[in-house]
Amino acid sequence: MAVKIMNMSQHIGLSHDCWALGRKLLIVFASVGLGACVAPNAKSPTDAVMPVVAPAPEPVRTSAIVLPESDSPLGGYLAGRLARRELDGAEASKYFSQALDDDPENPDILNSAFLALHNQGRMSEAVVLARRLVDVKPNAAVAGLTLAIDAVMRGEYGEAEERLNILPLQGYNALLAPLLSAWVAVGQGRFAVAHTKIDSIDSNQAFFVFRDFHRALISDLAGENKIAERSYLAAHDVQSGGSYRTVTALGGFYQRSGRLDDATALYEDFLENNPDSVWFEAALARVAEGRHTQLMTRDARDGAAEAMFGVASALLQENASKAALIYSRLAVYLKPEFDAGNMLLGETLEVFDKHEDAIAAFELIPADSPLSWTARLKIASNLDELDRTEEAVALLRRLSVERPGRSDALISMGDMLRGQERWRESITAYDEAFERIGTPERRHWRSLYARGISLERAREWPSAERDFLTALDLVPDQPFVLNYLGYSWVDQGINLERALEMIERAVDLRPNDGYIIDSLGWAHYRLGNYQRAVDYLEQASEDLPGDSTINDHLGDALWRVGRRFEANFQWQRALTLGADEDAEIIEAIKQKLEHGLLPSPVADGGG
Repeated sequence: MAVKIMNMSQHIGLSHDCWALGRKLLIVFASVGLGACVAPNAKSPTDAVMPVVAPAPEPVRTSAIVLPESDSPLGGYLAGRLARRELDGAEASKYFSQALDDDPENPDILNSAFLALHNQGRMSEAVVLARRLVDVKPNAAVAGLTLAIDAVMRGEYGEAEERLNILPLQGYNALLAPLLSAWVAVGQGRFAVAHTKIDSIDSNQAFFVFRDFHRALISDLAGENKIAERSYLAAHDVQSGGSYRTVTALGGFYQRSGRLDDATALYEDFLENNPDSVWFEAALARVAEGRHTQLMTRDARDGAAEAMFGVASALLQENASKAALIYSRLAVYLKPEFDAGNMLLGETLEVFDKHEDAIAAFELIPADSPLSWTARLKIASNLDELDRTEEAVALLRRLSVERPGRSDALISMGDMLRGQERWRESITAYDEAFERIGTPERRHWRSLYARGISLERAREWPSAERDFLTALDLVPDQPFVLNYLGYSWVDQGINLERALEMIERAVDLRPNDGYIIDSLGWAHYRLGNYQRAVDYLEQASEDLPGDSTINDHLGDALWRVGRRFEANFQWQRALTLGADEDAEIIEAIKQKLEHGLLPSPVADGGG
């Protein structure tokens, strides 16, 4: 499986105790973004992968659901729950609807059916069930919020106000209720009331960035320029360089105010902090041509959509993916043409491995959007996840031709081909990318590391070693590079003392990484420190019991310290776990099971 484009959102954040349960939550007013390519932890040259630098997605099951039609509400409900667990929204909706036919007032079934439709984006149907649900369960928070959003979308601000007034102020609603109430007041032309609602967000510092940003948007819409600028700056300054949304809004404000130099400086500052971004190229061109830009939020609907988007972004950053999906669906329901909202929705769907749906969301972003380039890179990534790698590579090739000065499409192509173990082709893609990059900078270490992996696997060790060393020149304490290069030297029996130092440093930096601990154990093995090797390899095996290479290494070390029954057990386990390994490795393990190890060529260091 090829690696994914990482969501490296530009964000604003503070860490505070918040939400009703008091857990520590980093509130991030995040945009959607483009970042580096990542995959599971790298442990050795046998794993051609990139390091994890973002939280892993929630586990996804892919087994097919084979359940008969049930005539009982319980049967339909249970089948729906299984379908929901398998993330099959269509099947979940079908089974929950079947259960509802038999038990139409059951609040649990109503809620499950409502959420299944909601998660699929079938909002008109979800709204119908939300009305039924709040009739039997008035405190159903998501249903009540959905009905309030639906009222805003229809311009029924009185109904929206009533819904928000009875909304339970728990969890995320403690922030959303006043934000949405403020925008409802804007829809009613009551700007003073809107400001009062915004000002009520003063009990939790984590919410202040939302408060300031929405105060700025409302003031900008009302023509209250001094308040707008002061509030935009308060939201922007929480993070050096700002987020995509705050920079977009503040830059537009400067442009409409005729302060073109301020707008240019703002956009250029963002690009300086995010040198690979393409988001403000069009904005800078508009400034150069003296063209203005529209308000980010032109009415109450836009403002409410922005509120839903902001909270959904924060939730996705915090790995609260299920809640992020709910709020991002509501954002694009309010504003279907919302580019940032569709980007966020696509990124959220990626977490659930809903790659077809993610592609559909990204495809809603028009070609002239600042987010179009990022969206198309993400489409390619999702095509690859669907095993449509040739389509993905073709798209990336077109992108590389479209922007001959950029390297990111080629790097993504190299990562995909590397993930397919097409080493030579991936090297060609990386080489083209580095021709465009010229002299690598610190931010290019991952791509050097990735090309080094492909070069090593293609048996071009001198070139691979050069890339690893260059990456370490740029980022001297990068644990994955330290580990990969150190392991490679150990495996070749060269530079052993230096390799051991490098791997020990990698362990210091990532003390709970089983793959790196395995490397340290293997380094001690190659140095003849067999007991120390056993100690580290047993720890690595406990952390990663299903890894065939670690079990194989542990078997070798156990044999050397005389624990031969246990060694055979580990080799047998490695053989079982490594059914898909290289044929030479499988044969080598079989030979060890039959004959054991030859006498050690290294003097026993005793450990």
